[in-house]
This record gives sequence, structure tokens and C-alpha cells, in this order.
Amino acid sequence: MKTTRVFQITALLLVIVSVIQVGWWVYDQHDYSTQKLRDARLAYSREVAAAQALLAAGAPVERVHELLPEVAVVDGHAASSGAIDAAFVAERYRRINQYAWESGFFLLALALCVGVIWRALHAETKVLQEQDSFLALVSHQFKTPLASLQLSLETMAKRQLSAEQSRTLIERMLADLTRMESMVSRILDSVRLERGRVDLKSEPVELAAAVGRVVAQFEERARQERIALSADVPHGLTVLADPLAVDVVVRNLLENALAAVAAVSGGTVTFAARAANGEIELSVRDSGVGFRAHDSARLFKKFSRLHPGGGSSDYGTGLGLFIVRRLMQLTGGRVSAHSVGVGQGALFVLSWPAAPRQSA
Repeated sequence: MKTTRVFQITALLLVIVSVIQVGWWVYDQHDYSTQKLRDARLAYSREVAAAQALLAAGAPVERVHELLPEVAVVDGHAASSGAIDAAFVAERYRRINQYAWESGFFLLALALCVGVIWRALHAETKVLQEQDSFLALVSHQFKTPLASLQLSLETMAKRQLSAEQSRTLIERMLADLTRMESMVSRILDSVRLERGRVDLKSEPVELAAAVGRVVAQFEERARQERIALSADVPHGLTVLADPLAVDVVVRNLLENALAAVAAVSGGTVTFAARAANGEIELSVRDSGVGFRAHDSARLFKKFSRLHPGGGSSDYGTGLGLFIVRRLMQLTGGRVSAHSVGVGQGALFVLSWPAAPRQSA
């Protein structure tokens, strides 16, 4: 933040100096133009006086016109030409307008540059804040399973445990390791996806089988958390996507749905699918915490979390939905989120291109 602040102050000082310089330049040019007009009028008045002196000395009018063509002679008297005086004024205003337009364009370009720099600095500050929040959250989430692992290992080291007790502690440690491995995988996946360092295939994937495999892996967790988990995905719906990407997308949405429902002490998570307009849609509906309707797009940004308050570790690292959106983009699909409001549950809809039917 110190570097950003120094850059901001430096940019502001440069802007102030530039504005002052442009202001002085405009003032100096205006003063210069005014002085030039005054000198031109003075010189012209001297020409008029010289013409009058020639006329008074008996010089013919033709000779005066030959020597001083810009001086008018009216009834034997020298006079200034209105056209010449108007030309002086027009030239003065022409120069002033030229300086005004040039300085205005320069100030506009400078203002646009400042706006771009300010927007970049604001975005950088926002990213830094998100990263700080992310690091604090990840540190907290790693600290919990690490503390659990340490407690389990100390218990096994200091006490003589029965086979059942040892099995319980081992299962707990494996669950903690799985949780940390999942967080590390999401972090690495998000980096690879953001930089485009992935090699995705495009092949037919039977959606019912893919969803069924993921759901089967979470049935025990759903039962323990009093969540009714169901899937109504008709057989024969085949999407054109990467098999691994489909698995990751469905898994992440299911984990988010389970966490959202567990936060309200149980409920339902339902999968449903249908074919529509050359696409296959898979919806994931839950009865969990929900979110505000205008936050639907923000959910898919990096480090964003479903929790309305943004503080519970139950809602992960804020990378799951980012990974979902990025994988859907890379495989030619779409994802959208819908909710009536906080506490009203949520609906996520995935859309993939339908795989072409194989001819018999």
C-alpha cells in the first residue's frame, strides 16, 4: 500500500503542476496577444499620423496611398481603416481561441489519463483488499484442520486407545487432510484457469452418470447434516464438454449448496436437468441462506463468498464459483445464479451445448 500511496501522491502532484503550467501558458499567450494587438495598433496609428503629415505638407493623395496603402484618406484627412482594425481584433481572438482549444484538449487528455490511473489504482486497491481477506480466510481455514490434526496426533501419542477410538481419530485426520487438499487444489485450479493454463477436451458426456457419481460421494455428508439430496436427471441427456470440467463444476456447486443449507440447520438440495434450444440445462436448487438478487453476478468473482456477512468458514475460500464460471466459459457453456433474497434459498443453472446425436 505504501507504493500505491506514493504513486497516487506523485500523480496528483504532476497533475497540479501540469494544470498550473497550462494555466500560466494560456495567461501568457493571452497577455502576449493583447500586447501584440496594442503594438500593432500603435504602429498603425503612427502610419496614420505620418499620412496626415504628408497631406499637410502638400503631398498628393495618390503619393500617400502609394507610401501608406493601409491608411484611408477621407476629405483630405488621414484616417484609420475599419477593415484593418477589425483584422487586428480578429487575429487576436483567433490566437486566443487557438490557445484555448489546444490547452482544453491537453487538459482533457490529462484528465482522461488521470481517470485511467485512478481507476487502475482503485482496482489494485480492491484486489489487495480481496487478497488480504482471502489470506486471512485461508489462514483461518487451514488453522482449524491443522489444530484438529495436532490434537488427534497428541491424543494417539499420549494415550493407549482402543481400536475403535484409533479408527475414529484416523478418520477425523483423513477428513482434515482431505479438506486441506481440497482448498489447495482450488487455489491452484483458480490460478491455472485465470491464466488459461488448462487443456480441456470437448467430447460427449452423459450428464446423468456424471451427476450421479458426484451425488453418491456426498450422500453420507448430506445425511449427517440433515440435508435431503436428490437428483432428477433423465438418462440420454448428453452434453458436449470436458468430463473432468463437468465433474469439477457439479462438485463445486454441490459443495456450495450443502454448505448453504447446513448453515440453516438442514434442508434440501435438488438437481434437475432438461434439454432446451440445442442446450442441456442442469439446475441446482437449495433451501439454504440464499443471497440478495443484485449480488448474483458478484458471486462468481474471485474471492467472493455466499455468506451475506462474509465471515463464516463454512463458505470456503470464495474460489469455488469462480472456478465454475471459468470452466463453463472455457467449455462453451454458461452459468447463472438466482435467489429471491437472503434466507430464501438459491438456484444455479448450468447450460452446455448438447452433444450431437450419434447416427445408428
